[in-house]
This record gives sequence, C-alpha cells and structure tokens, in this order.
Amino acid sequence: MPQNWLEIVKRNTGILRGYVWALSGSAGRLVISLAYFIAIANTLSIAEFGVFATASAMGVVLSRVAALGFSSPLYRVATVKPRLIGAYSAGYIAALAISVPLVALAALVAFHLVFAADISLLAYAVIICAEVLLWRSAEMVIIVCNGMGRFARAALLVVTGSALRAAAALLFAAIGSATLQQWAWYYLAANAIAMAVAIAFFYPRYRLRWSPALYLRRWRDSVSVAGAEILFYLQSELDKLLVLGIGGPETAGLYAIIMRLVDLTALPIRTFNMMLVQAIMRARDTIKSLRTRVLIEGGIALASTVTLLFFAGFLALYPAALGSNVAEAAPLLILVAAVPALRNLIEYQSELLYATGRTFVRTVNMSLIGLAKAAMLSGLLLIFGDFGQWALLLNGVFLLLYMLSAGLTYPALRKAGRRVI
Repeated sequence: MPQNWLEIVKRNTGILRGYVWALSGSAGRLVISLAYFIAIANTLSIAEFGVFATASAMGVVLSRVAALGFSSPLYRVATVKPRLIGAYSAGYIAALAISVPLVALAALVAFHLVFAADISLLAYAVIICAEVLLWRSAEMVIIVCNGMGRFARAALLVVTGSALRAAAALLFAAIGSATLQQWAWYYLAANAIAMAVAIAFFYPRYRLRWSPALYLRRWRDSVSVAGAEILFYLQSELDKLLVLGIGGPETAGLYAIIMRLVDLTALPIRTFNMMLVQAIMRARDTIKSLRTRVLIEGGIALASTVTLLFFAGFLALYPAALGSNVAEAAPLLILVAAVPALRNLIEYQSELLYATGRTFVRTVNMSLIGLAKAAMLSGLLLIFGDFGQWALLLNGVFLLLYMLSAGLTYPALRKAGRRVI
C-alpha cells in the first residue's frame, strides 16, 4: 500500500506542486486581505464601511456583465489550447468594450434603487470602475496564468494585487482620511496600479489576433457563462444589497464585517475549486465516485467551519485585536458558524456545473437559488429589525439554499450522462 501511494504522488507531482503554489497565493492573500479589512473597517464608520462593502459587492456583480462572459472561452483556451490566447485576448477586449454601456446602465439603475441616499454618485461610480474595469482586468490575468498552469506567477500576482490594495488602505488610515468619498479614490488608484502591473509583467506574451470566426462559435457559451456568473454573484452578494436597502447603513456595516470574515474562509476553498475544475476539464470522470464526492464536500465543510471558529475564538479572547468596529460585531460571529461551510459548498457545486459544460443548467440553478435567498432574507429583515435577532437564523437560510443547490446540481449532472457522477 505505501508503494502505491508513493506511485500516486510521483504521477501527480506537477499537480501537487501547482496546488501548493496556488494555495500559497491564497494564504498570502488571506493575511494581506485581513490587514486591508482591519484598516478600512476601523477607519471608516460602521455605516460607511457597510455602504462601501455593498457598493464593492455591486461592482463584483457588474464585473461579470463586463465582457459578456468571454472570460470563459479565454480561460478554457488557456487551459487546453494556449496557442490561441492571442486571438481570444483580442476577443475579450472587444467584448469588454461592447459591454461598457450595459454595465454603466445597470450601475446607474442600482444606484437609484439602493445607494442614492447613502453615497454620492461620483464616489459610487469610482468604486464601480475600480471593480469592473481595473480589478477584473487584473483577475483575468490571474485566471489566464492559472489556466496555463503558471500557478507560481498567478500566486505572486494574487499577493501583489492584494498587497497594493492593503497598502492603499493603510496609507488611507495613516493620513487620517476618514470619509468614503476620499477612500474611493485611494481604492481606484490601488486597483489601477494592480491592473498595470498584471498586464505589464504577468500576462503571457502572445500577439493579439482578431478572429471573429472563433468568437462566433463561442458566443452561446459566453452568454450562458455570463448569465450564470451574474446570477451566482448576485445571489452571493444579494444579502448585502438587501441589508442596506431594508436595514439601513448601520445594520449593513455590522453585517458586512461579519460576512467579510466569512468571505476569508473561502479563499483556500476557491483555490481547490480552481484546481478541480481544471482536472474535470481534462478528465470528466475525476469525481464519479460517491466516496470522492462525499470526501470533497466533507473536507470543504470542515475547513470552512474550522476557519470561522478560529476567528470567533480569537476574537472572543482578544475582542479589540482587529479594531473597535470589528470588536462591536465580533460577538455575532459565532451565531453564523454554519454559514461559511454551506456558502462554500454552494459555490463548489456551481463550479462542478461549469467544469462539465452545464452552463445553462448552472444559470437556471443560480436563478432559483437567488430568488429563494432574496425571499428568505427579505422575510428576516422585515420581521426582525436587529441583526443580532436574526443572525442565528441565517444558518437555516443557507442550509435550505444548500439543499436546493444539491438537489438541482447532482441530478442535472446525472441526466447529462457526462460520467462525472
């Protein structure tokens, strides 16, 4: 048996090395993101932090509208046919330019529906531009590097981009600036530098080639992926929008602090998801075993929960360690102990559908999960005014969402006859 294990390790040395590099990037990002979070959460007021976190979340959603899903063909090509990266990069740039008016219109509608009472249009627009045009472009370089198996370069860029944003936050705190309007410009500058560094030093050197025939063959996949990505991130970030719209900026601030700590538990999980997606793209029977599927879901749940309990225990012993604003929200963290595991499992199941080409089913699933989440969370917000009163019930909300996701995902894969499950 030991000899068999040794043979397995030898055969997969490259994969293991890549995972270690990718995980190191996530670990570095985790530490730096924590420093960034502490600086911003304690320099802005709780209410302003809630508004910023919600505007940033809106930017993340809209960044999936940008390029109309052409990130997916670019990633697939980087994974299996890197010689076509130049052609698909040109297609991505064109798709990004075409999508800008659509992004601007959606951002303006969202501003008037949710943000108009709490942030100026200029500050909001600056945050949206930073997320959609600048940080998303840096992310695309990371995605292409990962697709090509250049995990060390991708990890270094992840750490570099996160460090630049953290440096901007620390500078913002040190100078004594304290308004959301001022922070928006710091945020824009940090993301602009991150994008410039990513493109200049990390993007693979392929000549851009305009190839419309290639793009036309991929447009259905692109649109399906864009729809699924928008719906995935909308249902993922919808809670912040609802809390701000119904509960107000103070409640949104407390909620944003708690959910930011929950988000940090997902960073190493997303590294694993990325590696698994690539493995499934190359060999569709990677997770056909029931035992494998159970072990993967159990591992994700365990890692997510242990990370959150660590944060909760640390803050119980040292409540002011992450700053006074975080200390105010810290007692509520233990109330959402099951949320990270369930949230990360929903994301994992969505990635399974993407990896197996089930983009339309993924879009439908995200629509249903998003509607269910909106209905349940709106009910909590309208019935209970204080976050402390309904925080515990979030575990039940995410449990129901996980059950819905699993009930939609696995039967869809079986019916497809993909031999993944």
